[in-house]
Amino acid sequence: MNRLKGALPKVGIRPVIDARLGGVRESLESQTMGLAKRVAALISSELRHADGSKVECVIADSTIGRVAEAAVAAEKFEREGVGVSITVTPCWCYGSETIDMNPYTPKAIWGFNGTERPGAVYLAAALAGHNQKGLPAFSIYGHDVQDSADTTIPADVKEKLLRFTRAGIAVATLRGKSYLSIGSVSMGIAGSIVDADFFQSYLGMRNEYVDMSEIIRRVNEGIYDKEEFTRALRWTRSNCKEGADLNPAALKLSRARLDEIWEYVVKMTLIMRDLMIGNPRLSDMGFGEEALGHNAIASGFQGQRQWTDHMPNGDFSEAILNSSFDWNGIRQAFVVATENDSLNGVAMLFGHLLSNTPQVFADVRTYWSPEAVKRVTGKTLSGVAANGMIHLINSGSASLDGSGQMTRNNAPAMKPYWEITEGEVKKCLESTTWYPASRGYFRGGGFSSSFLTKGGMPVTMSRINLVKGIGPVLQIAEGWTVEIPSDVHRILDERTDQTWPTTWFVPRVTGKGPFADVYSVMYNWGANHGAFSYDHIGSDLITLASMLRIPVCMHNVEDKHIFRPTAWNAFGMDPEGSDYRACGAYGALYK
Repeated sequence: MNRLKGALPKVGIRPVIDARLGGVRESLESQTMGLAKRVAALISSELRHADGSKVECVIADSTIGRVAEAAVAAEKFEREGVGVSITVTPCWCYGSETIDMNPYTPKAIWGFNGTERPGAVYLAAALAGHNQKGLPAFSIYGHDVQDSADTTIPADVKEKLLRFTRAGIAVATLRGKSYLSIGSVSMGIAGSIVDADFFQSYLGMRNEYVDMSEIIRRVNEGIYDKEEFTRALRWTRSNCKEGADLNPAALKLSRARLDEIWEYVVKMTLIMRDLMIGNPRLSDMGFGEEALGHNAIASGFQGQRQWTDHMPNGDFSEAILNSSFDWNGIRQAFVVATENDSLNGVAMLFGHLLSNTPQVFADVRTYWSPEAVKRVTGKTLSGVAANGMIHLINSGSASLDGSGQMTRNNAPAMKPYWEITEGEVKKCLESTTWYPASRGYFRGGGFSSSFLTKGGMPVTMSRINLVKGIGPVLQIAEGWTVEIPSDVHRILDERTDQTWPTTWFVPRVTGKGPFADVYSVMYNWGANHGAFSYDHIGSDLITLASMLRIPVCMHNVEDKHIFRPTAWNAFGMDPEGSDYRACGAYGALYK
């Protein structure tokens, strides 16, 4: 199920123990190894990789009491492909002798809260060692005392173990993968000025580059799977309903030309996917080099304007690749950023790896105040939207899952692909209309998806920005999709472009700072684009960012849900200021 080169990262569990033989160590062996096994069972039962595989855990062969045993465990973890490390103990152990010294592995320590043995004392000593050596680690310590024979994992401990592991697996999954730029800078958009140092130093990724002319070459020379193309075109004609051509009469295309464009954009989709992950069928056809792909976990397509002024746009390809289904059935979504906005692509990638769900790329287009809506439509907003809303809309990379036609607990949702039914796929396709592209924007034609996202979905919008003198920063806004009366939507939507997908978004406001109100969120957003993921995953994003040493410049997550390495506490008592100072002191993870 893993479509990229390189094994999926595993979680290493390190049972650490008091090394004193002659009664002490022997009395703790069973309890200590039992903690490790329970943590491994929790993680393997609760967490999956984005491809659907269960997250595997590797437990050290023995408890770890001295440095020699720590070295044996480290060797095993390297051999087994461990990318995340969790140390567990119910007792005192020798701090600096037993800690994990791998500088690239996210680390956490669960010090069992029991009175029989001082697990908390080791936790504090080991964390002090980590901080002194510049190896940040996360502290996990249950709120309530447990009996030594208690085999349960308390809810607060479980929450932190899973949050840490989700973020740690994302970090390890990024390492060694590629971001593929298909084209270059789109219309001067800063995010599409791809910064290779950011990808290498902060994410551990490499950058790959392909000129957009490679798509033309592969189309003209037939470097794609012909059988799959025939099947894909048949599926597209059966499932992707075409809307009316809303272009002025002078810009309308003939039926024959529209049919040619449908064929072309389907071929583009196959080729863009093959560029990302390769295709063994191409090797069978005699194209061994092209069959390899670029091992790209994410990509971006420049499109505008050098491509779209002459060729069909990439909207169909981006939307279908970012969705959880195509002519081959239900599958893991890809991550493809429109206009090659690599920084928004990274936000999409973070959301995908943390939630296992497809992502929606959008312009953060317009703040609609209640007063402006009243003036334009004569209607008053109500409910969640009563204090205003943000119009998220872009012709490109919105996954069709973003229509909200899938359900969880009878509510609109976006789901990991393994939870999706064929009926839900059908609803997403039926709710989407493919309009001939606006030729004012796209002179070469194409087709743009149009749908209206159902209201009531909890979502998290995020964005990476690069700021000279600081480096990367992360913005997060948790909120909800909302529904407004159909006549109000029609009036507002037609003022922008009704051939594009729309999501009405209301962030959760706090009454202060960038979340003082809905307008303040729009005002403080750092770029023209944002990506949103299903569910409120702001806490996981904050944990992930701290692992990568990326400060968070804007979020509306409650303080009690913020989980960062304990070293951050030494950088001051203001959480966001200390985040900046800690990230600045430690620098990029792979610097």
